[in-house]
Order: sequence, then structure tokens, then C-alpha cells
Amino acid sequence: MSNGSPPETAIVLTKRLHHHHHHSSLPLILSLTAEERTRSRHHFNTEDGTPIYLQLPRGTTLQEGDLLTAETDNIFVKVAAKPEPVLTVTSDDSINLLRAAYHLGNRHVSLEITPTYLRLAPDSVLEGMLTQLGLQVVAQIAPFCPQGGAYSHH
Repeated sequence: MSNGSPPETAIVLTKRLHHHHHHSSLPLILSLTAEERTRSRHHFNTEDGTPIYLQLPRGTTLQEGDLLTAETDNIFVKVAAKPEPVLTVTSDDSINLLRAAYHLGNRHVSLEITPTYLRLAPDSVLEGMLTQLGLQVVAQIAPFCPQGGAYSHH
């Protein structure tokens, strides 16, 4: 898919709704990687092949579970985190996991943080550093939902 103006057949999505928004129809599903969820103007296809065009405010970062709609509010599209290559970092010692998050944060790495694991995009240098810190690092294909920055508002 590419940038540009929407083709006439594409559904143009212009609004992000609150997660608790209720609607009567089942939404189409739009599976996107973490990087794709940062594109506010882009062509994509839903899981069933429906062409859509995002025309969201610049700087919009989509999150898993976000609901998108067109100006007419008659079609709903739900955002899903598409599985992609990641490194999943674990440790039996929670302090080691916190240290890893600190070191990765100092490098401004996009990072998913949970109580039991950290997740980041594959990087052999960072993988080596994490292993040297005594953490377990596993390459996987999994959904990646990195934290928003300190100044992101969702």
C-alpha cells in the first residue's frame, strides 16, 4: 500500500472513537504492525480485503483495540496488533527486568513493558547487551504494542 489520496473504492477513515463506544455492527478488522500504527495517512486493506485509507490527524498513533470510522459513522474498523518479529525479554528477577527497561529507555528504544516481560524490535546489539545483563531473550513472532512516549496522549 502507498501514501497519496484515497482511491474512489476505499473507505476513508477519519475518526478514532473511544474504546467504550458502542455500535450495533461488527467492525472490520485492520491488523497493523507497530510501525504501521504510526501512519496517519496511508492505504491499507482490512483482514477481509476491504480497501481503506487512513486520513487521521497528523501524529496519530493507533493502539490495539482502537475503533475507527468514516465521517458518516456507518462503518467501523477495529485496529489489531499484527504479529511481527520481536525480541521478548524475561527474567526471574524483577530488578533485572527493570534494569533492562532503564538501559533500553536510555537508548530511546520502542519498548512494550509488562509486569513479566519486555518486548522490542529485533536488534542483535541490544540482544547481546540484554543477554550480558543476565536476561533471557527469545526471538518470536508476536503482536508488538510499545509504550507511547512521555508526551503521548491517548
